[in-house]
Amino acid sequence: MLAHTTERGFAKSFKALERSSTLLAASGDGTYPRAMTVSAPDLKAFLLATPFFGGLSDASLDLLISMLVEYHFDLGATIVAEGEPGRSMFIVRSGRLAVSKRSNAGSAIPISVLKPGDFFGEMMLIEMQNRSATVVAESPTVLYELTAQKLYACYKTDIHAYVLVLQNINRELCRRLRRADDRFTGHRVGDDSEL
Repeated sequence: MLAHTTERGFAKSFKALERSSTLLAASGDGTYPRAMTVSAPDLKAFLLATPFFGGLSDASLDLLISMLVEYHFDLGATIVAEGEPGRSMFIVRSGRLAVSKRSNAGSAIPISVLKPGDFFGEMMLIEMQNRSATVVAESPTVLYELTAQKLYACYKTDIHAYVLVLQNINRELCRRLRRADDRFTGHRVGDDSEL
């Protein structure tokens, strides 16, 4: 009964999210430039080296690769904007992206820089809230998108892969929280002498 209730809850949440969500894109009109299904021969090796796909079997990795869509963005393109609804996360294949949040006064506060192998937007897949930050391409960028709908399909098809993906997301969120705690308290990240 619990599994059925949980499954029904996931389905309801994903359907509601899908109906209400839109994404900002480089063109500003809700469309992405040059979307294509992912099929690069070296993609598997790249993804296995990212924290998001750690521990997945070949079959599970192939399933998730089939769910990814590749997008290309130009320098200056806004990928996602703080406060906007979202329905997906992104893995950085190439390029450099700046992450920022708005201050109470309305100015942009730099939070971090994303490089190949990093991922963002994963918080939406867990808490299903609006985007928590703005992400802008600082160079031409290639991203792989995984939507909430596709992640739900993974849940229905390969529960083991789904659990590993969520575990990997949670590990990354813990790392980010630890780094934020260190910055907040004035410790330098990587300096264990003061901890």
